[in-house]
Amino acid sequence: MELYEVMRTTPATRAFRETPVPDGVLYRMLDHARFAPSGGNRQGWRVVVVKDPALRRRIRDLSQLGWREYMAHASQGLVPFAPREHGRWPGPPAGAGEEGLDAVDASGPAVDLERARETPAPNSFVDHLDVAPVLLLLCGELGVLACVDNGLDRQSIVGGASIYPFGHNLLLAARNEGLGGVMTSVLVRQEPAVRELIGLPDGYALAALIALGYPQREITKLSRRPVEEFTMVDRFGGPAFTVGS
Repeated sequence: MELYEVMRTTPATRAFRETPVPDGVLYRMLDHARFAPSGGNRQGWRVVVVKDPALRRRIRDLSQLGWREYMAHASQGLVPFAPREHGRWPGPPAGAGEEGLDAVDASGPAVDLERARETPAPNSFVDHLDVAPVLLLLCGELGVLACVDNGLDRQSIVGGASIYPFGHNLLLAARNEGLGGVMTSVLVRQEPAVRELIGLPDGYALAALIALGYPQREITKLSRRPVEEFTMVDRFGGPAFTVGS
């Protein structure tokens, strides 16, 4: 498949057929995805291929907790866990105790995370995550990530640039193989439990969960903002970049 076609027709796929994905196909995808760029070419990603049914069910349950927290924010018109106040999120850390569980937002009401985790938020993808043909846990080795924005008075984001291109390569590889997939992060809210579950060592972090499979419905017409809406020339807020500008 031509590269630009793959780039323009790779959606987030969350509904899969029951058809299993052969290990040989998954291996081939991983073998190509590993050529993703990373800082210093240190390739700090690690991938746990989750096959055990009991382990899959536990990951589903933990993902449901993260999804409930996510939806509690969304139901109040908030971008979940976004660094809203001076580049930082104003709420408690993941896994906080009963004290300080409210995620206070300057522009809206508090989100009670304890109550959120106890409130069902049905979602066909998350609720059936355990039966996805392929489940991958994408982890990162923190000690090899050049987080050059550490020390700035805002949320750090740069380290992900050495991990997520590998994850996106997997999604592009899936498209090339006739598969679909999605890279999600709600499970990261339960990283301490996942760490114990899979034996994730200190110095490593959970970056995402990737689900793959043969899509129930192939979507190839995607909607995205045009270039002129997200580009600027010479300064933030400057004229849009266009051909000839």
